[in-house]
Amino acid sequence: MITVQQLSKSYSTTKGATIQALDGIDLHIDRGDIFGIIGFSGAGKSTLIRCLNRLEEPDTGSIIVGGQDIMLLKGKELRQARQKIGMIFQQFNLLDSRTVFGNVAFPLEVAGKSKAEIRDRVTDILELVQLSDKAGMYPSQLSGGQKQRVGIARALANDPDVLLSDEATSALDPETTHSILELMKDINRKLKLTIVLITHELDVLQHICNRMAVIEGGRIVETGTVDKFFIQPESATSKRFVHIVQNYYANRFLVEGQGAGI
Repeated sequence: MITVQQLSKSYSTTKGATIQALDGIDLHIDRGDIFGIIGFSGAGKSTLIRCLNRLEEPDTGSIIVGGQDIMLLKGKELRQARQKIGMIFQQFNLLDSRTVFGNVAFPLEVAGKSKAEIRDRVTDILELVQLSDKAGMYPSQLSGGQKQRVGIARALANDPDVLLSDEATSALDPETTHSILELMKDINRKLKLTIVLITHELDVLQHICNRMAVIEGGRIVETGTVDKFFIQPESATSKRFVHIVQNYYANRFLVEGQGAGI
């Protein structure tokens, strides 16, 4: 479904230095998969996911989505390709002046859909994300989890083949995170979407992802199944992640044990 080959991206600083954010990325994601990309802060994961729909312009490489290299597209063709790649963000990015219905309708309006098409599509999507009763509300009236559901609904408006998730649960509490991940699993199953999810949260990987990649210093240092990542990590970065988790749960058990008088 998605094949990335030799993708590179660099930035120039105000002092004239060059930062290599991505360095020769090679990656393949199967159709219908829920694929996780994990890395520490500054590893390049956000840059990578934003290059997949060309919100960021790569310097070199190819990005083949559904058999089409979007690096070769311009103008109308690129806009049409982007409509098939939905994206949800950590900070929701909703329009405060629009209702829930209006936020979800916005990409359909941009795509030139008729009022009847927009009404029917938005109604169906809001039902899917369990927000039918919130259609007339504004973002300021919603909880964080409800706002993210609106963000997901908006990303689904144009019936995409791919859904990109840029740290979509990082600003949410654990219970709300769980409900959003369950929703994404449900969407993956019902709509046969390919989901690419970046995160630094190992719980998110375990809960929703099938396969994954580890990024460090702008390079993919390991790929494989999520189970393999936890049972037999290969790269130094993977081992650091697993070590952090093991220490966290060991310390938590110790504190809880002391509290219980063990």
